[in-house]
Amino acid sequence: MTPSVFVNSFFQNIIDKRVDDVINSYAKSEDIYVILEGPRLSTKGITRISEGWKDFCNSTIKVFSIDWIDGPYTRESYDMSSVIGIINMKGMIKDKEFEIVYRASFVLINDEPQFKIFHEHISGALSDPYGIGDWKK
Repeated sequence: MTPSVFVNSFFQNIIDKRVDDVINSYAKSEDIYVILEGPRLSTKGITRISEGWKDFCNSTIKVFSIDWIDGPYTRESYDMSSVIGIINMKGMIKDKEFEIVYRASFVLINDEPQFKIFHEHISGALSDPYGIGDWKK
């Protein structure tokens, strides 16, 4: 399985709310670190990450799709790989549909016979973080 296929499978597990498969995608370490799109900003360690995914899967959030709109760009080595790009997520909370674009990056460790997530960063872009628009001309 390639790193991008692994991450796409992880996304499908999220969509299907297969909580055990989602949690088993992570390295079993208290050193793993996840940057979240939500107000908590980050979660460290498999114990807290597992609790978060259990709560997510029991929530009213429904994810319909997670699609790459830029990438995924991958880099592989013997023991670590990265998968990076921009994703579009569509879903629903109660009766309200949503569509959000996120930056996504994963650092995977090669834990034969499959990869495991060691670092994950999912974040939304701020529309005007410095109050001057896009500084690139």
